[in-house]
Amino acid sequence: MPNRYDYIIVGAGSAGCVLAHRLSADPSVSVLLLEAGPRDWNPFIHMPAGLAKLVNFKSLNWNYETEPEPALNNRRLYWPRGKVLGGSSSINAMCYSRGHRSDYEDWAALGNPGWAWKDVLPYFMRAEDQSRGADDLHGVGGPLSVSDLSYTNPLSDVFIQAAEQAGFARNRDFNGPAQRGVGFYQVTQRNGRRCSTAAGYLKPVRSRPNLTVITGALTLGLTFSGPDRVRGVRYAKRGIARTATAEREVLLAAGAINSPQLMMLSGIGPAGMLETAGVRVRHELTELGRNLQDHLDICTLTRCSQPVTYDQLSEIRVGLRYFLHREGEGTSNIAEAGAFLVSGRGRDDRPDVQMHFVPALLDDHGRNRLPGDGYTLHACPLRPESRGHLALRSADPRQPIAIHANYLSEAEDLEMMLDCVRLSREILDQPAFKPFRAHEIFPGNDVTSRTGLIDFIRNKAETIYHPVGTCRMGSDPHSVVDPELRVRGIEGLRVIDASIMPTLVGGNTNAPTVMIAEKAADLILGASAARTESTARAA
Repeated sequence: MPNRYDYIIVGAGSAGCVLAHRLSADPSVSVLLLEAGPRDWNPFIHMPAGLAKLVNFKSLNWNYETEPEPALNNRRLYWPRGKVLGGSSSINAMCYSRGHRSDYEDWAALGNPGWAWKDVLPYFMRAEDQSRGADDLHGVGGPLSVSDLSYTNPLSDVFIQAAEQAGFARNRDFNGPAQRGVGFYQVTQRNGRRCSTAAGYLKPVRSRPNLTVITGALTLGLTFSGPDRVRGVRYAKRGIARTATAEREVLLAAGAINSPQLMMLSGIGPAGMLETAGVRVRHELTELGRNLQDHLDICTLTRCSQPVTYDQLSEIRVGLRYFLHREGEGTSNIAEAGAFLVSGRGRDDRPDVQMHFVPALLDDHGRNRLPGDGYTLHACPLRPESRGHLALRSADPRQPIAIHANYLSEAEDLEMMLDCVRLSREILDQPAFKPFRAHEIFPGNDVTSRTGLIDFIRNKAETIYHPVGTCRMGSDPHSVVDPELRVRGIEGLRVIDASIMPTLVGGNTNAPTVMIAEKAADLILGASAARTESTARAA
């Protein structure tokens, strides 16, 4: 196997598979794609409802935990991140949401030319194969299938009816002209199967002779030629250390946790932190690992008086119906319906609360199975003000980095969480739910005071899996990457994943991560073309 390539991509997740697809389209370019996890062989990955089982497969998940969170009663919060081909797109709930167009206007205003809504929309559209057809906001023919759910639980319709009764408008398309409202999510599925980036982008091109994919390969660090030029990577496969060289660039697509950790392990980052961890400082980037943002989520759980939920389904019956006919409950993403609402506390008229309705009891990420039937309403503030950071523990690449999410460190975020509970209860108390409502499990019917609700939030709030921002993009000298995603002060290295987001988008983060990689591929290919043209002129 050769160890020299034009491009080395670290991480075959939501961004890495996109990059591998686009860059290897040129047969004269060689690409190495490294993934620490296994191939996406597990059938529960491809069966959408199988996501409820994936929480138990430790081999497909980095299984991170935060440090004790001071504002959440010093709890360590569970942070699942995909460790498999497709990354988190292979284990997520498949909700396709781009965020609000103004989110990207904010990115541009923060010093990122080329990242405004008009700039990023073409990349969303290029990625898509929209089952409803093409229009001014949607594309067809792309690798990522975006479709309507083929099966939904009756309670998901009840949730939409209840939200309408509460005064919220129905919205058929959260990625259409307006985001606000309540409705069903579109999902990244094709013919009833999950369409991860591994399935949509990587699988069709795996046979390209210029693309090498290595799974079970833990990247240990970067290699250099000179003080500030990245030359390749060191990685371990079956316990054997190996090296690979990149003639053009190394592209970190390992996510908001692992991309900054790899740079820190290689001597890039805050000097004091690196020295404390026993790493020699090569290049100081004081903000690397900082600016960590995430959507904190609070769940309201209600006991259902009728056995219509997903709690006690026959797994054998569901599995047989799915694998024989590709239909029924097995095609559900579980979080079928949702909402984007305006709390009244926001700085503008953008929705600032997102909801996911689950027709089942979901406690502690589904790891705590509650008896009986019920339904769960997730709600999260979309633009938290709190910021966290990552801290390198040691020079050992196998030692997880310390995650200080710093949830609710800003007072406004707690007020927004209280609004999330209020809005959830307002919808769940509507007449549409009356035939199904038994009693509230969490926070509980007797919890009505501000103090009681704050205690509930501190005891039960969890992540909804949207960490971003740790390799912030910007034009200022303190940003980690520039608007072309090149690491400041280091040649031959880019970061291309959710870590580059300067601020969270108002929605799920998988679709924006795919967009980032689509745009990055053009930036890389444009830079390559410019180098070739310059060389030709010089000759």
